[in-house]
Amino acid sequence: MSIDPDDVTAPWLQLLALLRERIEDGTYAPGKRLPSLVALEEEFGLNAKTVKKAVDALRDEGLVVTSPGRGTFVKPAED
Repeated sequence: MSIDPDDVTAPWLQLLALLRERIEDGTYAPGKRLPSLVALEEEFGLNAKTVKKAVDALRDEGLVVTSPGRGTFVKPAED
């Protein structure tokens, strides 16, 4: 899946949906680090603000946690 620049949905929302899907399908497993913001920028051809907005939304949804200096990690499933 890629970001469609011609889609009426904002690029950050497209990226948010894609990252959420990867978390839900286990591509990004609980407790594992997400790719860096720079890596996501390069993979999807988006600017830093767009990627950060999508990752911040994942954090607001409680799907990831950020550890300063270490990265952003998928939140482990709660029992």
